[in-house]
Amino acid sequence: MKKGESKQPKRRSSGRAAEPPSRRVPHILTRLKAEYPDAACALEHKDAYQLLVATILSAQCTDVRVNLVTPALFAKYPDAARLARAKPAEVERLIKSTGFFRNKTKNLIAMAQAVVADHHGEIPRTMDQLRALPGVGRKTANVVLGNAFGLNEGVTVDTHVIRLTGLLRLTRHSDPLKIERDLMALIPQEDWTLVSHLLILHGRNVCVARRPRCGACVIAEFCPSAQPAGG
Repeated sequence: MKKGESKQPKRRSSGRAAEPPSRRVPHILTRLKAEYPDAACALEHKDAYQLLVATILSAQCTDVRVNLVTPALFAKYPDAARLARAKPAEVERLIKSTGFFRNKTKNLIAMAQAVVADHHGEIPRTMDQLRALPGVGRKTANVVLGNAFGLNEGVTVDTHVIRLTGLLRLTRHSDPLKIERDLMALIPQEDWTLVSHLLILHGRNVCVARRPRCGACVIAEFCPSAQPAGG
C-alpha cells in the first residue's frame, strides 16, 4: 500500500456499488440532495469575517460549541479592526471553552492584524490571500470562499468527509489534499461547497462512525462498504 492511502475493510462489491466512482457519484449526489435539501454551513455567521473567526475556532471543537461562544466574541470584536487591537487575555477568556484557546487567540489576533494591514480590514476573496493569513489553511479558506463568497474553489475535507469518501471508495487516500483532489475530479464544481455539507450531515445522522445505519441509508446501494440489512 502506498503512503497516504487508507486501509479499507475488504468486501466484494456487487451491483451498482461495484460501478466506478464516476458512475456512482451523480446518483449519490442526487440522493443526498433530496435527503438534505437545507444542507448548509453549521457555523452561524453574518459575514466573511465572522465565518473566518468561527472556522478558526472550530478546530478540534464542535460547531455547536463554537456557536455558543461566538455571539459574545462578535459583540466585543465586531470586525477585524477591533479584533486586531484586542488584548489576548480578553480573547482567551471568551473562547476558552473551544479548546487550544491560547493558540487560537494568537492566530485570531494575528489574522485580524494581517487583514487590517494588507486588505484594508476586509476579508480577502482568493485562496492564496486567505492562506497567507495566520491560522488559515486550505480547509478554512475553502469554508470561507464557498460559504461567505459563493466561490467554489475546492472541497472542504473534514473528518466526516474523510471517513465517508473512504467508505464510498471515492478515493484511496487518507491525506486531505489528495482526497480533495480526487473529489474535485469527480464532482461538478458547482457542488464542491455543497458536497461537504451533505457528507457531514449524512455522517452525523446516518453513517455514524461507531454504528452506521446502513439499513436507513439512501445511498447504501452505491456504497461498497454498506452492510446488508440487519447486518
